[in-house]
Amino acid sequence: MDHYLYGIDFGTTNSVLSIYDERKNEIIETISIPSLLYFPYDQDSELPIQYFVGNRAISSYLSDGMRGRFMKSIKRVLSSTSFIETRIHNQNFTASDLVALIIKELKNKADKIIDFDCRKAVIGRPVFFDNESNHKDELAQKRLNIAVKKAGFENVKYQFEPIGAAFAYEKTIAKSERVLVADFGGGTTDFTYIILDPHHVGKKDRRSDIIASGGLYIGGDSFDSAFMWEKGTPNFGKGVEYQSDPGKFLALPASLFTNICSWEKMNFFNGYKIQNELKRYYAFTGENASFKNLITLTENNLGYSVFQAIEKTKIDLSHLPESVFCYSNMEIEINQAISIDEYNRIIEKDLKKIDLYADQFLKKNNIHASEIDTLYLTGGTSLVVAINKLFSDKFPNATINSNDNFISVAKGLAYSGYLFE
Repeated sequence: MDHYLYGIDFGTTNSVLSIYDERKNEIIETISIPSLLYFPYDQDSELPIQYFVGNRAISSYLSDGMRGRFMKSIKRVLSSTSFIETRIHNQNFTASDLVALIIKELKNKADKIIDFDCRKAVIGRPVFFDNESNHKDELAQKRLNIAVKKAGFENVKYQFEPIGAAFAYEKTIAKSERVLVADFGGGTTDFTYIILDPHHVGKKDRRSDIIASGGLYIGGDSFDSAFMWEKGTPNFGKGVEYQSDPGKFLALPASLFTNICSWEKMNFFNGYKIQNELKRYYAFTGENASFKNLITLTENNLGYSVFQAIEKTKIDLSHLPESVFCYSNMEIEINQAISIDEYNRIIEKDLKKIDLYADQFLKKNNIHASEIDTLYLTGGTSLVVAINKLFSDKFPNATINSNDNFISVAKGLAYSGYLFE
């Protein structure tokens, strides 16, 4: 039964595993789960700590009254030098520990399908976990190595995620193509320029076909954070003043609101010290109603549900000219119409960074836009209208293709068994 290989795309938003049968040379099944963890509020100290992964994390979080520890976008803490460990109930968890729980969940599901304990896998990784620091990138890779071993894998190779997407696309073409793969994930945007040829499928060494790879630390979470800053935080007190001294009023610290705009910070924003600080500010604002929403948000772990509302708005705007950012929970009421033009303005800063990086990538690797046959867009964020327009304008002569936006990387990783040769 040792003829199976798993291709695993551990993602910021979702994680996907494709099961590859090396005897039949085919993928027999692909499974996907949200990259979410939930640790219930009530735990028996005499038993191992209880937790839930993926969709069960969501349902358990909601049924538990949103009282426990809910964690999202865990991939983003892999490169964080400030994150050492977090204490959940009476146990400390490192970044590797948290990632391992999600990968192990995927492995267990796949092992049940094939009725075998598969220890062989090709694991995807972004071209850069952090584009500003080699040290952070090395730290993330080291932590991922530990997590994969903790999850039960022994024979492991790594592949850049956009290369995985390229190999999945290669299965669909009829002739050789020069392809720029743009993988827009939740945490990163990665590029690979590669020669794909249906006659090369299964070739043992593909290094000569891979011309260039690169990436930057911007993705769908960046867009959601920008949206939260512009449209979300005013509902939680941004812009409100507090009385620092008699007759002296100051704006509330911006850090209070930047911390609710990114999940890796919000995960650790509900400690007693922070809650006491928020309550002091609340008193000094004259018990401002919108700032009270921030206390309600953090005390009751409502961040996930707010970001779900933001995600829904983003998805609506991938095919509609206007949507409504709507949220109603525990006296927090948000109802704001958002046009596609306004949304594009909100994410404009990140779009410009992606645009600039794409130009630098082409220049650095002596690639002319006119020589690219196909632009292959993958990843959930590739569905954003402004992303499609940016790249169709930049590469007017290239054919734009997109397929299996959420699972193509895992499939391509499963096709990367040549790495073990």
